[in-house]
Amino acid sequence: MNAFEITGGIKLKGEITPQGAKNEALQILSAVLLTEKKITISNIPDIKDVNKLIELLGDLGVIIERINKDTYTFEAKNIDLNFFESDTFKSKGGGLRGSIMIVGPLLARFGKAAIPKPGGDKIGRRRLDTHFIGFEKLGAKFVYDSKKAFFNVDATNLQGAYILLDEASVTGTANIVMAAVLAKGTTTIYNAACEPYLQQLCKMLNRMGAKISGIGSNLLTIEGVKVLGGTEHRMLPDMIEIGSFIGMAAMTESEITIKNVCYDELGVIPEVFKKLGIKLERRGDDIYVPSQKHYEIETFIDGSILTIADAPWPGFTPDLLSIVLVVATQAKGNVLIHQKMFESRLFFVDKLIDMGAQIILCDPHRATVNGIDKKYKLRGISMTSPDIRAGVSLLIAALSAEGKSTIYNIEQIERGYQDIDTRLRALGAQIKRVNADAPSH
Repeated sequence: MNAFEITGGIKLKGEITPQGAKNEALQILSAVLLTEKKITISNIPDIKDVNKLIELLGDLGVIIERINKDTYTFEAKNIDLNFFESDTFKSKGGGLRGSIMIVGPLLARFGKAAIPKPGGDKIGRRRLDTHFIGFEKLGAKFVYDSKKAFFNVDATNLQGAYILLDEASVTGTANIVMAAVLAKGTTTIYNAACEPYLQQLCKMLNRMGAKISGIGSNLLTIEGVKVLGGTEHRMLPDMIEIGSFIGMAAMTESEITIKNVCYDELGVIPEVFKKLGIKLERRGDDIYVPSQKHYEIETFIDGSILTIADAPWPGFTPDLLSIVLVVATQAKGNVLIHQKMFESRLFFVDKLIDMGAQIILCDPHRATVNGIDKKYKLRGISMTSPDIRAGVSLLIAALSAEGKSTIYNIEQIERGYQDIDTRLRALGAQIKRVNADAPSH
């Protein structure tokens, strides 16, 4: 098993460029199945979850050519629908939560699909009902085989429909949009997710010949077309990486410039970090974070404790709450972190408490952080990464801590962050990859 060994307490300095957006990639790559024409996609992150999906597309029969490190072409001319019945598909599809995203395009183009019950992070229940209820509204019929943990879907006659989503699920909205673009008639999706990544997908589909209006709002209208063509697409930088680097700079008192961030697509993210007292400047399309010894958490206007909670876009993304929590441990002041969407994403705080952070875990969804204003440093410990975002939060804590930390199960971190150790070393971080068995406790 690989682990990271980190010697903390070192100020970093320099420039870092965020990778392409993981959450956008899983949607955009699945959309190549909607056409037999060539699609060129650039700024694809070289991370495990994305590479697994590209491999799965290849197994399905998509012709894939890698142009350079982050650019690929895809041609889904001859798709092998029998691949769904193979053991290979069951193991690969079941091990990748993003594999659910291929269902919508396959239903739209071929009228059928199958998918093993997907895996992914252990961060609580993540229902797929939104996806399947949407497909059902469009006329699909699906059967869950509980013995094989497998979904089979038949959609030989998809018809446009009015769909009111019970939750503004990003992947659910994307999947239904991809199913609806080739359905007969008009589909209306209300309470649709409107994240920048979903906007990117809709704009790409429109360039391919789809007719989607209302992009950027929670009311999408899709007029079905008979066929889609090819296009070129460049993915946005990963906003979760950008937020992670802002937090890392503050925790380590580092002067860092985050390059090419597509600032206008970041929503409230910069403002939330400013509420923690972190100084940052927009310089063109870069974010400059100066070295700062202290940062103080704001209060609400009436003086009550600041609450930071996740919400559907344009609210604050749940993927950055773990980062906000760890950054708050070294701030001056208090903050209540409210993780509404996933009930066990805060369970990594015990590691931060072991490092010396002052955190009260109120319940599975809420934690109160008493910032220690860097009066003393966190101390390095050995810990295990439970999921992608908690793993990076622990990595940031380790970079700021006194002494050596070891993080096990870094495969979780590398599912979402490309070459993270190499890029951090370029800023001066003392981080190295080692082979080590995780502690048994």
